[in-house]
Amino acid sequence: MWVEPVAVQRVTVMGAGSWGTAFAKVLADAGRDVTLWARRTEIAEAVRDRHANPDYLPDVELPDRVHATSDARSALDGAQAVVLAVPSQSLRSNLTAWRSMLPADVPLVSLAKGVELGTLKRMSEVITDVARVHADRVVVVAGPSLAREIAEAQPAAAVFACTDHERAVSLQRACSNRYFRPYTNTDVRGCELGGACKNVIALSCGMAAGLGFGDNTRATLITRGLAEISRLGSKLGADPLTFSGLAGLGDLIATCSSPLSRNRGFGVRLGRGESLAQAQEAAHGQVAEGVKSCVSIWELASRLGVDMPITDGVRRVCHEGLSPREMAAELLGRQRKHEWD
Repeated sequence: MWVEPVAVQRVTVMGAGSWGTAFAKVLADAGRDVTLWARRTEIAEAVRDRHANPDYLPDVELPDRVHATSDARSALDGAQAVVLAVPSQSLRSNLTAWRSMLPADVPLVSLAKGVELGTLKRMSEVITDVARVHADRVVVVAGPSLAREIAEAQPAAAVFACTDHERAVSLQRACSNRYFRPYTNTDVRGCELGGACKNVIALSCGMAAGLGFGDNTRATLITRGLAEISRLGSKLGADPLTFSGLAGLGDLIATCSSPLSRNRGFGVRLGRGESLAQAQEAAHGQVAEGVKSCVSIWELASRLGVDMPITDGVRRVCHEGLSPREMAAELLGRQRKHEWD
């Protein structure tokens, strides 16, 4: 069992996108000294000189406690916790580059939500694999996390999951502030599956909105999406209660409903008839996480014999030319059954 020698004070956040920047602000507002690593020098300079990240969170003022650099070695030097805030499908390549620089025995905190293409590994599994660390060093952050709302200090809650509960508590203390309330959990598997799968369900909700469908349709997709996520989680040994909490239902509601959700917004464009390339261009070249994760999640479910029809439909819309309207017709035309079968 890991025992915290001192309170976590110096934290490095590796990744200066929307969520990484917002999480750096959470930490700083909790009284921590934060170093934010940015891949692009101009973002590091903007954070350092103007206390702002205009590319990802325009009009949000960052605290003085947030410092920034584009030098990974400098960013990681002396950190008491390292937050990994890069996209799920690039986590392996980034962490491979940083592995030799990681401080020994510090918590590695994952903000990424996805299942890796090819290996079908969850993000905590990628971290233990690449960083060559035991699973009890990895803390997963899950739950509703719309970056702009959190950066604006709107009240929010999250789950910090780790197989070592005391380590989760350590990070919980480091991040708690007047607007951000973390809870702890030991069900890493369930928290990660909830975070990864909700992006795919959010794409379906966006498609429904793009087709002009309303609240009944969205509620149906959220609840039936939760059912298929729970089936996958149960097959993999997750705690069913996790999917009723912040990492499951909480994250689903936020991501499937908010106009701030990148996955939902991407789905809206697909529902309106735009191609994947057009939707990506409208999103400034960024592909929503669910577009990639739908493939790996469907492959994982297929390997385990788990029925995930919404996930499969999203995959076929994104990668096989199925139209959102055809997907809706197929889902409604499925064989009738008991709700809990």
